[in-house]
Amino acid sequence: MRHLSTGLALLVLVAGCASAGARTTTASAPAPAAAPAAAASQDTAAGIGPQYPSTYQRHANPPVLIRNATIMTAAGQEIQGGSILFKDGRIVSVGTSVQAPSDAVVVDGTGKWVTPGVIDTHSHIGVYAAPGTFAESDGNEATRPVTAEVWAEHSFWPQDPQIPLAIAGGVTTIQALPGSANLIGGRSAVLKLVPARSVQEMKFPGAHYGLKMACGENPKRVYGQRGGPSTRMGNMAGYREAFIAAQAYRLKWDKWNKDHQGDPPERNLRNESLAEVLRGNIYVHNHCYRADEMMQMLDLAHEFGFKIRSFHHAVEAYKIADVLAREGTASSIWSDWWGFKEEAMDGIYENGALLQQAGARVVIHSDDASGIQRLNQEAAKAMYHGRRAGIPITRDQAVRWFTANPAWALGLDSTVGTLEPGKMADVVLWSADPLSVYARAIQVYNDGWLVYDRNDPAHQPKTDFTLGQP
Repeated sequence: MRHLSTGLALLVLVAGCASAGARTTTASAPAPAAAPAAAASQDTAAGIGPQYPSTYQRHANPPVLIRNATIMTAAGQEIQGGSILFKDGRIVSVGTSVQAPSDAVVVDGTGKWVTPGVIDTHSHIGVYAAPGTFAESDGNEATRPVTAEVWAEHSFWPQDPQIPLAIAGGVTTIQALPGSANLIGGRSAVLKLVPARSVQEMKFPGAHYGLKMACGENPKRVYGQRGGPSTRMGNMAGYREAFIAAQAYRLKWDKWNKDHQGDPPERNLRNESLAEVLRGNIYVHNHCYRADEMMQMLDLAHEFGFKIRSFHHAVEAYKIADVLAREGTASSIWSDWWGFKEEAMDGIYENGALLQQAGARVVIHSDDASGIQRLNQEAAKAMYHGRRAGIPITRDQAVRWFTANPAWALGLDSTVGTLEPGKMADVVLWSADPLSVYARAIQVYNDGWLVYDRNDPAHQPKTDFTLGQP
């Protein structure tokens, strides 16, 4: 986190991750969007049926037509004087001549801009909730180096007052992650940012779980005086031991699920999560700064036959941009945040642009309760840094960095991330060009529901924590 007082900085060192631990231009009929794999969030490992399934329900909302706006589809088009119609939670049409049903709410977008909802692949809101005391510090199960058995959703507080602030920044979906104290910190929760009483009411239906891993300084600092690992080679040995155990566990369960001979193997929550990684059902999201360590982690993935979906922070990703493009591994990065510890020293402003130039997938993430409120500005900074260096980053590419690409990293790109017919209506109306520091989200629609309106207090979510405050 940035701009910290000394006391708060000390708290963040314990709590945080970084330092601690549509194509047509005329109206078109909607096409059904493919849903993410249903088994992904309904964990059926070990033949036990769904665990903690999503109870998310779409909020009813009349059809909406936003007209005469600049539509940034994140799908290759920027439509001047365009319109977008969505109904029953889905985008119906995008273009320059869109007809609205008689019951549609018509929003004048003159002088305004529209993008897909903002997606943050790396957030700790809810698990490190405000006001930031020890009582709300629930993101790191820093009791042993491998805690693959813990799930972020079991720490997530839906009343975190940081959630409405993120919504006001245009954010519609987040991946809430455990912190980075551990080699393997546990499962993520992919959530729709809507007011809710339980985390299950926020869980994105069908979304893949993520597995948070961390390499480098954090694990060896946290555990160096507590039995290890105390070195990077100790880190690597710890990952390998964990996945060797998971391989054996998976084989036992695969055999039993095939023939059902005898009693089922005994469940082990730690190995259960890692076995799902080996099966490809849980995506690996790896906190990793240095290029050499990213290469090591790719070797680890090759050894055990899984894929790393995204490296997070990835300050030195530009050094191996061609490798990341070839591997199909995304880089979830900041635009200009580095230098706060040794492994974060070799950052450059052109990181995202060089990755884009190499054909790698760029994601702008936050890892910060303040940064999540302005991911559009972070993408704009990275775009302009690239352009100054002579790398012609397009506006569409920059918008994709906080919409379509994070959707892919979470396995949701068939459902959200672009403004195309059939996609879920996660839509943001901006006061100005979203790649400008002056832009503010005016309206935020999540699954077609007006969850936030800057000009209407009735559509400005509040939590119990802030209720009654001016």
